[in-house]
Amino acid sequence: MSQQITVVPQNFASLKLRMLIGGGVAFVLITIFLLPVKNVRPEWGQFWMVRPFVIVPLAGATGGAASYYLTKHLPQTGWFKVATVLLSLVVYIIGLWLGTVLGLAGTLWD
Repeated sequence: MSQQITVVPQNFASLKLRMLIGGGVAFVLITIFLLPVKNVRPEWGQFWMVRPFVIVPLAGATGGAASYYLTKHLPQTGWFKVATVLLSLVVYIIGLWLGTVLGLAGTLWD
């Protein structure tokens, strides 16, 4: 007989808050980046901005969830807390960059 391991957040409200903050920051950044674009190529299509506006905030929300799980599963004493925060920040920035590349592939990211 095998055991099943389930990962259930200890504090679901905290997880939702971190995901909302991560997605919100990503949405603001991609909005600042996309709104000044005026010269749209016809081959991009009429709704080319929808893809970045969906994918980048999802990547930011995933970075927020990663931050939640890192702070819950790693020690939070002394230098470990500082290292955890820095690791969370690095994971968020890398995820946001990859989400931006994926969202803008074929349009502005050529």
